[in-house]
Amino acid sequence: MSDRRPPLDLRLALPVAVSWLVVGILLGVEGAAAPAALVAALLSVLLILISGGRRRGVLLTIALASAASALLLACAAASVDGRRPSDLVAAAEESRHLTIEATATQAVVQPAATARFGARIERVEGAGLRMDAAVPVTIFATVTEPIEVGDHVTVSGTLAVTSPADASAFLFFSRGQASVEQLQSGPVAWAGELREGFRTLVADMPQPGAGLLPGLAIGDTSAVNESLEEQMKASSLTHLTAVSGANCAIVVGLVLALGAGMRAPRSLRVLTSLGALALFVLIVTPEPSVMRASAMAVAVLVTKAWGRGAAGVPVLALAVLVLLAIDPWLARSYGFILSVLATAGLLVLAGPLAARMATVLPTPLAAVIAVPLAAQLACQPVIILLAPAIPSYGVLANLLAGPAAPAATVLGLVACVVNPLAPWAAEATAWVAWLPSAWIAAVAAFFSGLPGAQLPWAEGAFGFGLAAVLTVLGLGVTLARRRRWWTLGLCGVLVIAGGIVAGDRIRVALHTPGEWQFAACDVGQGDAQLLRDSDSVMLVDAGPDAAALDDCLSHLGISHIDVLVLSHFDLDHVGGVDAVVGRVGTVVAGPPASAEDERMLRDLADAGAQVVPATRGLAGELGRLRWTVLWPARTPAMPPGNDASVVLAVNGRACQCLSTLLLGDLGREAQLRMLAGARSQLSALGGVDIVKVSHHGSVDQYERLYESVPATIGVIGVGTDNTYGHPTPSILSLLGRLGTAVARTDEHGLVLAWARDDGRIGVWSETGQVAPASAPDEDVAARH
Repeated sequence: MSDRRPPLDLRLALPVAVSWLVVGILLGVEGAAAPAALVAALLSVLLILISGGRRRGVLLTIALASAASALLLACAAASVDGRRPSDLVAAAEESRHLTIEATATQAVVQPAATARFGARIERVEGAGLRMDAAVPVTIFATVTEPIEVGDHVTVSGTLAVTSPADASAFLFFSRGQASVEQLQSGPVAWAGELREGFRTLVADMPQPGAGLLPGLAIGDTSAVNESLEEQMKASSLTHLTAVSGANCAIVVGLVLALGAGMRAPRSLRVLTSLGALALFVLIVTPEPSVMRASAMAVAVLVTKAWGRGAAGVPVLALAVLVLLAIDPWLARSYGFILSVLATAGLLVLAGPLAARMATVLPTPLAAVIAVPLAAQLACQPVIILLAPAIPSYGVLANLLAGPAAPAATVLGLVACVVNPLAPWAAEATAWVAWLPSAWIAAVAAFFSGLPGAQLPWAEGAFGFGLAAVLTVLGLGVTLARRRRWWTLGLCGVLVIAGGIVAGDRIRVALHTPGEWQFAACDVGQGDAQLLRDSDSVMLVDAGPDAAALDDCLSHLGISHIDVLVLSHFDLDHVGGVDAVVGRVGTVVAGPPASAEDERMLRDLADAGAQVVPATRGLAGELGRLRWTVLWPARTPAMPPGNDASVVLAVNGRACQCLSTLLLGDLGREAQLRMLAGARSQLSALGGVDIVKVSHHGSVDQYERLYESVPATIGVIGVGTDNTYGHPTPSILSLLGRLGTAVARTDEHGLVLAWARDDGRIGVWSETGQVAPASAPDEDVAARH
């Protein structure tokens, strides 16, 4: 019997891939979808008419790609006007105060001072506007009770328009709390009660297994803390923390296996699996990410029903085409891209890799290794765009943790469903499910703590291309019969890649200016700024990740922090505090919001720091720099959170150093109140050299504040491809109008600045020149 596999059928996959790329590019071009759809349709008809002869297959493939592109672009064009009604665009541009009624499309499990969730606007009122709509929106609001998918939400605030390619047409910033009317009934309400019961059931179990178990079983990641999340990322186990194609595959695979054991007909097994999948989606909530994962599982099931292994790729391509036609904006969704790639990897690579490894390993072990390896190889080039690093132990970690995931998922689901009927049985089952969950967490902690857990990699499109080339060459070496040229190519590219990555690290280290006085660390979506005079150092906020902050401090040679300012206790400002515990002299802290915040301050104090509450008027010196707290005011009525952020003015005139204004996360109304109470201090500063733009460049800004204290450079701590829309076009436009250069950590990486001897400001960044937002400013000199 021949072990040769049928050739891959790419007749549909290639056209769909091309159309996906086309719509993904053109979504970002305002007004391009409709004319491009017409051109693609005409091209398709023309190619079909002239196709024939020996080139007929190629022409038909191009024609099919043109037809698929026309379909997706037409769907996008048809949705544009409905997504962006002109009245709502005008209201957003004029910052009108509106009240919207919306249906939640994402759940909010835990109450939060600033929750973010997707929704669909149904009705808009206010500022002379009254209209019905069907508009995708991302809402930022205070949430005091859980929100489930399908709940009716009413909020008041202002809109901001997103980019044309964004999945949400608008961002809505509420100035109060969301009013929630829970409308679910029947099966939806039943599923919500099951989820709440399961969360309560596992809440008192030991961490971190208890935090991970709801994610494995029902897709609820609310109990996964920042430390565990980072460990899962570093060990390439992130796909286990939430519902993905893997979870769907586990449920479907179990039902198929049970059906096969009972010798049920193939059609019955597939129908039963589809029913189980529908029930699973209902329990974990039909959020967009869950629907994408289930669609990929349906594609595999249809392939199974068809009974042709080679048909997997065409069925997957058809599923992608249908999903993109329903929602063209999925074309730019990383979650969708990774779901498709992981499924494609399993369909195309898992079998050949298992067969190759079976020549040197036992067949069952080869099959177990091939599954995570195929998925990681398919997804890794895209993951580079999100995090430019290679998880060194990812395959090994998946090999050890992977077998535990099905047990945790299935047992957790059983406990969830059984809980209302037999709580004692559910509790016993949940404890059994906790064991594999705790094992996965332990594997993540172990491998993330090993030396070289993540190897640095080139960023952006170049890093993506380099990873893709290496993946192809590696597969060629592994699977090709004649491997000599594949091996030579792989070795050559590895040498080039190593030289580029190492060379870039050396270049940055050698060219980092030692005279810096201000530093904005690249810690992702968060803030961490350093101020320095000689050997005296102040750190303002610690970012979301201790590892990222520690890398920045190590790069700059900082071993001790004289003053640590914690503007407020949101995770993107204090998540990295562990990196400096025991290295801090004085902590100036905003009002703590919880017992956990108070515990963080106690840990710092126990490690030798003096903790001082920050209130308006508190002042001190850092070398020759003079710093003053401008906010929060001395009032017990000031609630913790963004609007209680510590605002710091740093005067550098005594040493001809930089003067800086750091605004924390203050919103517009708090900025107005702060300005009213601190005019004398700000007048004494005059203009400042650097302003740390408030709240990562959100839309909620008071323009007069920036106009009254003009700055040469505006620094924005923001994460690459963040889903908050930061920084918003409105703040960038304001800075441009004021002639303020914009330094963004998502685009520039680490940013350093210092006062030059000639009176100008020196600026250095990891990635390129920090250019003024409008016309060049002669007072800004870039150094690389």
